[in-house]
Amino acid sequence: MKKILVPTDFSKIANNALDEAANIAKKTNAELILLHVIEEGSSSGSINVTADFSSDDPQEQIFMLKLIGKSRDQLHALRDAYAGITITTELRMGNPFHGITDIVNDHNVDLIVMGTTGSSGMDELLIGSNAEKIVRHAKCPVLTINEKADTTSYDNIVLATNMSDNEAVLVNIVKSIQSEYNSKIHLLWVNTPNTFERDKNTKARMEQFATLHGLTNYNLNIYNDVTEEEGIVCFAEEMKADMISMVTHRRTGIAHLIAGSIAEDVVNHSKRPVLTAGVK
Repeated sequence: MKKILVPTDFSKIANNALDEAANIAKKTNAELILLHVIEEGSSSGSINVTADFSSDDPQEQIFMLKLIGKSRDQLHALRDAYAGITITTELRMGNPFHGITDIVNDHNVDLIVMGTTGSSGMDELLIGSNAEKIVRHAKCPVLTINEKADTTSYDNIVLATNMSDNEAVLVNIVKSIQSEYNSKIHLLWVNTPNTFERDKNTKARMEQFATLHGLTNYNLNIYNDVTEEEGIVCFAEEMKADMISMVTHRRTGIAHLIAGSIAEDVVNHSKRPVLTAGVK
């Protein structure tokens, strides 16, 4: 892991995410890219703040110049507060979702670490409804942070699985984290009324999945609940997991409205860090 993007709105929740990203950067010797986007509702993309303003109103230009200056000072203050870590600051104007997407593409980002207010609803995520889009569409893994972590380690990682063929990217990321933190992986299958099957059959498939992906230092867990998302969150709470990891499907439009996303629901309701990796 070489580059970690941390979007910030300078809130307490965003600072929790920055603390977590800094801990990961220290462990992996990664560079942090600290991004703030000055939102313009009419913009469909993002531009560097060095670009000319579209407004001809002198008062609006003065206001924007002051806002840019304040935001730049806040970014630099955060950067300077973390000694021993390489931090690059980025200040953009426009749409936060597009701003994050542009930075991911421009800098070949390996991981996004961002804050979420959790159970208040997806529209209350750190950067508004854009965060739901990021979890769903990001080309790199996303680690969402709610509360400030009690530990700087990931001793216990829940790997929630449906044992499909498209989970290799997520599993490799989890194995990389495990290697850095000497973690134990808790492979989890949630049995629901709609997906119920015998424990014997499930455990056999889970063992095959673990062998296929070369998992080590792991155990198998079958948890019964009404829905998959409730089962994942409850299991993680009961065992006091340091991280939940799972894939998210990049559904859009009607497909997303119909099927939704278990990962987005878990991000929305879990107070524990959630690592997601997108699959088509």
